[in-house]
Amino acid sequence: MALKSTIFKASLAVADIDHGYYADHALTLARHPSETDERMMLRLVALAFNAHKLQSVCAGDATLGFGAGLSNPDDPDVFLRDFTGRMRVWVEVGQPEDKPLIKACGKADEVLLYCFNHAAEIWWRGIETKLTRLSNLHVYRVPTSASQALAALAQRSMQLQATILEGVLMLGDSSRHVDIEPLRWK
Repeated sequence: MALKSTIFKASLAVADIDHGYYADHALTLARHPSETDERMMLRLVALAFNAHKLQSVCAGDATLGFGAGLSNPDDPDVFLRDFTGRMRVWVEVGQPEDKPLIKACGKADEVLLYCFNHAAEIWWRGIETKLTRLSNLHVYRVPTSASQALAALAQRSMQLQATILEGVLMLGDSSRHVDIEPLRWK
């Protein structure tokens, strides 16, 4: 018998001061049985960092949400699709192979990758030259200490506040918070 995904509900209040975007998002995250809390929360962080694009890229006429992720490798972890069906933003989390990233760059206007984990630098050194020609790909490195601290925020029902100021995301609930400042690699 196959294991089922665990459902998490999140109420995310985004205050993106850098982009002048302020909104509340009611989100449902399905955590695949093989996905860690750290990776799931990084998907939420990626959504928070890119939520402003609902207004700045699509003038509010779009859908921002979570893809099938680990359940379907041909689906993004987070996406922004306008109402014409055009994929505007494709977000991946982790250290994927080059071929899925190249494919994603052909399907979306912009592809963002948020790497995390202690082995990210080794992964990047091995794949960097294969990705240099992809002009619509942006790669960020989330510090390991920050990504690991995110796991402590994971609860089946979450009330989270995300404040973005000068490129730093402060994500927290009523009792704790994590500061995330991704390093841009590409």
